[in-house]
Amino acid sequence: MSKNTMGTKLPRKLEQKMNIVGEQIKLARLRRNLSIAQVAERATCSPVTITRVEKGAPTVAIGIYLRVLYALQLDDDILLLGQKDEIGHALQDLNLKHRERASKKI
Repeated sequence: MSKNTMGTKLPRKLEQKMNIVGEQIKLARLRRNLSIAQVAERATCSPVTITRVEKGAPTVAIGIYLRVLYALQLDDDILLLGQKDEIGHALQDLNLKHRERASKKI
């Protein structure tokens, strides 16, 4: 009996984003004229794993994605995640706005 694990099937929108991430990693590798085997060696994983990363497989651990980015000298790109966070900033701004009252007249 196989157990149902979360993360094996993503919503379509997230699946599309993972495909885009994989394609961007593949393009970065090709721009550097590196083979899958070279990136695999640098990222200390198998060529099959690199192929899965380039296809945007959601079951590949985020640590592998980071090692591949490191092998391509793109590891600082991970720091851009959540940098804009427009919703978070808007919520924070709402909490900062306090209602001001006029001073009491004596």
